[in-house]
Amino acid sequence: PCFSPQDQKGACQMTKIHVHNISKRFKQKTVFQDLSLTLEGGKIYGVVGYNGSGKTVLLKCLCGLEPLTSGQIDIDGQVLGRDMQFLPSLGLILETPGFLEAYSGFDNLKQLALIKGKIDDATIREHLALVGLDPNSRQKVKHYSLGMKQKLALAQAFMESPDVILLDEPMNGLDKQSVANIRQVLLDYRSKGRLILIASHLEQDIELLSDQVIHMS
Repeated sequence: PCFSPQDQKGACQMTKIHVHNISKRFKQKTVFQDLSLTLEGGKIYGVVGYNGSGKTVLLKCLCGLEPLTSGQIDIDGQVLGRDMQFLPSLGLILETPGFLEAYSGFDNLKQLALIKGKIDDATIREHLALVGLDPNSRQKVKHYSLGMKQKLALAQAFMESPDVILLDEPMNGLDKQSVANIRQVLLDYRSKGRLILIASHLEQDIELLSDQVIHMS
């Protein structure tokens, strides 16, 4: 089934990102230089590299949060930073997710969902259950374990069914069963034509999930 926008003939249009010779520098430090990639929907890409190799910076550049020093990123023919400021349909986890500690998981996601108004309460609860959280719990986030906070971060990344999903260390703090569950969720999203990019230091995640691996040195 096609879950992405369709053209006039009804064919499924999946997101395609072209990265053209991009470079990123902070003062005198070059994070990466002349990097070119083509990323397309229906695939999972793994980004691997040691800490400090630029994995998170690359994700920030891809979603529009970090300006490029040089080069260009095209999303379906539009230039990021010129034709659009951010990816229009994006699910994102970057570094350590922040939540309103005095609110429940559901209430946190409800606040985020109100920004675009695309989903209802039932969809929020559905995605809480999808990642392994109790959708009816009133427990405050300040009492969540590390693993529960990570599941909440994954729920917010998935809940609006975005075309592009960028995840920085998505399995952080998850137990073995939760890892297996999230892997299956990602494979299901791939089958629906989503473009998924995962930065992880866990080789098994990359080996089991990735159609293509990007090595950053």
